[in-house]
Amino acid sequence: MFQKKTLSLSIAMIAALGSSYAAVAQEEQVEEIVVSGIRASLTQALDVKRTNTQIVDAIVSEDIGKFPDNNVVEALQRVTGVQVTNRASGEVAGISIRGLTDINTTVNGRNIFTASGLSVALQDIPASLIKQVDVYKTRSASQIENGIAGSVDIKTQRPFDFDGNKYVLAARGVYGEQDGYTDPIISGLASNRWDTGAGEFGALVNLSYNEMHYRDQSVTPGAMVPFASNNPLAPFTNYERIFLDKPGVTENPIWTPGLLNGLPNTAGSTLDVNGQPMEYLLGRDAIFASDFTGKRERTAANVSFQFAPNDTSEYLFEAFYNGYRNESFNSLMFSFADWWGEYANNPDAANIEVFEGTNIIKSRSVNGQYMFTSGDLSTGKTDSFVYALGGNWDIGDNLKVKSELTYQDSEYSTDFVGMRFDKGGYQLDVDFNAGGGLPAYSFPDNPATANVDESDLTDLVAWNSAQFYDSGARNKGDATTFTIDATYTTDFSIFTAFDFGVRVDDRTASEASRRQGVKNSAITAYDSYNIIDGAYNGGIAIESIQGIASINKGFFDGEADVPTTWAAANGHYLKSNITEMRGLYGLTELPLIKGFDIEELTTSAYVTAKFETDLVGKQLDGEFGLRYTGSDTDMVFTDINKELANPTVNNSSSASADTSKVLPSLMVRYHWTDSLESRFAYTETLRRPAFSQLNANITYNEDVTNVGYGTAFGGNSNLAPTESKNYDFSLEWYFADSSSLYGTLFQRDIDGFVIDFRRQVQREKPNGEMGTYVLSQPYNASNGELKGLELGAVWFPDNLPSALDGFGIQASYTALESSQTTPITNSAGEIIETKKTDLFGVSDESYSVVLAYDKYDVGVRLSYAWRSEFLSNYEAAAFANPLEVWRKPESSLDLQVTYDVNDNLSLTLDGTNLTEEIYQSYYGENGSTTNNFGSALYSRTIAIGARLTF
Repeated sequence: MFQKKTLSLSIAMIAALGSSYAAVAQEEQVEEIVVSGIRASLTQALDVKRTNTQIVDAIVSEDIGKFPDNNVVEALQRVTGVQVTNRASGEVAGISIRGLTDINTTVNGRNIFTASGLSVALQDIPASLIKQVDVYKTRSASQIENGIAGSVDIKTQRPFDFDGNKYVLAARGVYGEQDGYTDPIISGLASNRWDTGAGEFGALVNLSYNEMHYRDQSVTPGAMVPFASNNPLAPFTNYERIFLDKPGVTENPIWTPGLLNGLPNTAGSTLDVNGQPMEYLLGRDAIFASDFTGKRERTAANVSFQFAPNDTSEYLFEAFYNGYRNESFNSLMFSFADWWGEYANNPDAANIEVFEGTNIIKSRSVNGQYMFTSGDLSTGKTDSFVYALGGNWDIGDNLKVKSELTYQDSEYSTDFVGMRFDKGGYQLDVDFNAGGGLPAYSFPDNPATANVDESDLTDLVAWNSAQFYDSGARNKGDATTFTIDATYTTDFSIFTAFDFGVRVDDRTASEASRRQGVKNSAITAYDSYNIIDGAYNGGIAIESIQGIASINKGFFDGEADVPTTWAAANGHYLKSNITEMRGLYGLTELPLIKGFDIEELTTSAYVTAKFETDLVGKQLDGEFGLRYTGSDTDMVFTDINKELANPTVNNSSSASADTSKVLPSLMVRYHWTDSLESRFAYTETLRRPAFSQLNANITYNEDVTNVGYGTAFGGNSNLAPTESKNYDFSLEWYFADSSSLYGTLFQRDIDGFVIDFRRQVQREKPNGEMGTYVLSQPYNASNGELKGLELGAVWFPDNLPSALDGFGIQASYTALESSQTTPITNSAGEIIETKKTDLFGVSDESYSVVLAYDKYDVGVRLSYAWRSEFLSNYEAAAFANPLEVWRKPESSLDLQVTYDVNDNLSLTLDGTNLTEEIYQSYYGENGSTTNNFGSALYSRTIAIGARLTF
């Protein structure tokens, strides 16, 4: 943590440096040097930062078709204040700006989205199509108001960007070490412009194809639950798991699940059993491993036509397509670690070892444990289209007008099929933390059946068929957007220009789904959401069906003492034979049932005034403005369970919501010297709730464990936007053409975070009686604050020895301090405390360092990024462990090398995740040793490529 005093001192140090060297910088005459490659891209990025009134950072492509990473998200981790996470599936997928993930994403200034969502996954946009990425940390009133974290605008190439024709072909082969595949990334650009009798015309086509295999491997101890000790009170036996209720105990529930700090974990902690204290132990309910493999394809096309009939007008038509195909197979091995039946008369056989000074079980044996493997296949398909037609006109000497009509359509569909194998085992020996947060476990042989190899998890005869799952979904969205913007330049008083404009966006979104599952082939009934568990009445002889099983190998790459191979249902076989598999389980294909249909009309209007004046002999400029935005949302929801039960009646309901807000903004820049300037910004932004969160359908589940209440979940059509007031102050020193030192202080005051909130409600039960249910819904129930410091530097030293000439460094550091006030409820929906916690996803510290070398046709970039631990999410409120799930510090080391063979041909070598980090999580802020949770191993990649330009 840090104090404001420390932050102020850091900014003061930058200011002192600026005043000491400003005179020298002004007097020094620097010869203009034309640079290219890495240094040129960093210089252009600094120019974007320096010339913009807002606080913005940028990444500029080194050359056409050469963005510095596999995808835009990987490149953004080197932007000051940007943190990335979620490195699964062979790529970095998660991004936050100053710790917040709510980011408005635009392409060429146009808001884009995927299907029924409000934003687009940035990694879905191929890096080869990108010219520049701007990261806005403040927001002008002229920009779209969504996204309290900031805004990311991706700029693509256009034909008028080039003097004449331009053709680029690029190809790379990417090898993933864990999956063992080499995959292609291919892109091509063709652009030209012509002078015609009607004016100048330009055309550009940019195509990209990206294929990637991936393998993610993780091993995880299950959640914590209480167990009796070896000295229990009646009616419990040795090491028996303590469920919420127990026959023979007068007061149930015996313990409270879902506590923020979990049940007490000091040695000797007790629970009340019939008025008497009984010591308990905290153990894990399971140990499981996931071997997740898949193949992803992305196809993209960008077409751009520009026409300038004269010097005062220009017209543009652009079309953008993004296609996504994914097929992923998850081979899961799950073994329960909570059975106690063998220890009634022989407690020593449990081999219980606890962490010193605690009641937390470190290692144990479990006799007669139940285990299963699950093989499931998920397929995903996205097709997104964006079409834009617009123009800009100079009307007289002072007025410039631009307008655009955009239409976009996006659809995402997914299918899921899965099947379990299960069996009873002889014994599980497990150490939940054998060292460094990694568990170790094995299945020893039974001395009574020496001919059975218990450790052979690939023997199909030992496995039974079990549950079968079949589901799917289709999400759709489209939008028609009209914008008109105008700039009027003036010399009235201190004002230099007035900007004003209107944006009208008509958006629709819908989601439809189906879901069913059964226990085994003898059960023919199905339920849309609740998997039916039935007694075994036979099953499929899995060893007799050729191809139904998949056997993995080399799991976790020797990093942990865990099983490395097992048999699971082959998801590819299930998918290819889906009709036959449904028939074996007595199922038919269910139709997709639309859960909600939403239409939202958003109207926004803004006006800004740019000003410029002198203050004590130095230039002061900036902008202030107002933005009005209002949304009318009409929603129709369908109760899927009722629709399945009786589709002949109307099972729909409707709701509507109207929101409006006026958002002011002020940005001021002061030029202390030609090379030193400071900025101050006050802005207001908002985050609208996701359409899926507005789904007002409530699903009620009856009390089946006699705890005294049922459960329910659903959305909330009354959600309001989350609002943020933002303060930024920066100081920037541009002490050379390609070098800068800068720092920013900032604060975000956020009202109305949407969180899942539980409360008790009364509702009539199916038998006509009134019942109590604990309802979980999203609510604007939390407020937060985020403040911090960013420091950044880009430096290419001059006058270095010949061997080091061309060396440069790019570095950034971010310190964050966050808080969120959240009401904490127990499983009964009762508010038990109000907790001030860190914001989700916010690391207190992060930094990145890039060592660059650019000389003799060689460009080298070695990048290291690190972020400290952070609060990731809340666990389900059903267990005895702390509610908070934290992620351990994360880091990544990447390398990019480019060699220009000649003016037309470049060769590239790239590597990501070179140190092959293991990413880990744990329960509770201080529980990394005793409360370890997941450990994940992601693939290291190496790529070799070539780029031809002519």
